[in-house]
Amino acid sequence: MPMRELGKVMLGLGLALAAIGALLMLTGRIGLPLGRLPGDFLYRGKHTTVYFPWVTCIVISVVLSAILYVISRFR
Repeated sequence: MPMRELGKVMLGLGLALAAIGALLMLTGRIGLPLGRLPGDFLYRGKHTTVYFPWVTCIVISVVLSAILYVISRFR
């Protein structure tokens, strides 16, 4: 039985990742500037490029927190 439950969890996580990937592809086509927001850190050196989407991470965190809050209120 434990392997069966693990299989269900892995399948659910795989479907969730596929849905998130599809959503990101859709936002790219719509033109939302996720990953290019003001405040995202980009450093281009002579041989190095460092990129950290600081503000994008915060925006995604706030949106996901709000969604999970609404879901938990209905549970």
